[in-house]
Amino acid sequence: MIEYSGLWKSFGGVPVLRGVDLVVREGETLALLGPSGSGKSVLLKHAIALLEPDAGDVLVDGVSIARASAEELRRVRSVVGYVFQNAALFDSLTVAENLWLAQDDGSCRRSRAECRDEAAGLLRRVNLDPAVLGKLPGELSGGMRKRVGVARAIANRPRYLLWDEPTTGLDPVNADKIDELIVELARELRVTSIVVTHDLDTAFDVGGRIALLYEGRIRACAPPAEILEMDDPVVRRFVRRVRVDAPAMA
Repeated sequence: MIEYSGLWKSFGGVPVLRGVDLVVREGETLALLGPSGSGKSVLLKHAIALLEPDAGDVLVDGVSIARASAEELRRVRSVVGYVFQNAALFDSLTVAENLWLAQDDGSCRRSRAECRDEAAGLLRRVNLDPAVLGKLPGELSGGMRKRVGVARAIANRPRYLLWDEPTTGLDPVNADKIDELIVELARELRVTSIVVTHDLDTAFDVGGRIALLYEGRIRACAPPAEILEMDDPVVRRFVRRVRVDAPAMA
């Protein structure tokens, strides 16, 4: 379980998160929506201490991230996969080497051939040809780099997955593939996921619950069908396209 408790964060004196309270239940996929610049990625990064809160805390498996020791933080990070918005690959390493860093906790306990076979399987799961294993990230398109980043995040079969705009920059076919993978991992591994997205299709396809971050706080958090029926004008405005496009769900 991931629990945000009274989380505050400001940049340059401008508050972005204003006391966020949010619980992500064990085994669920929570889709996090919000306007651009609302702090969705900021909220996500606090779960593995990529950012430190000004106040409040995040608990992952009961471990306080704000007060965690280096060893506690290492253990938490070992069970969390993070899909960065810009993929965050090492430019000087091949795709295979980027994936090997995540396999076996980077300790290379298995043979190179075994790791390469597993890396090829990871690429197939994200709709990439294993032929790209020998390429450098700079030789790939932005969408391909994004999918390699997803493959790296799932390499160690994590218990938690944090997805930062996983379908941004992808064509519709590959965006659908990533949505399917999110659902598949939730079913197969019972992985607990937070999916930060501005894509309503992704949110409603993968989210068991949908949370809306607005003006630094969680404005709403409910299953998709309930979100569509809410009278809150901010929520209604945000999901208006879904209401129009999918009248059968209303």
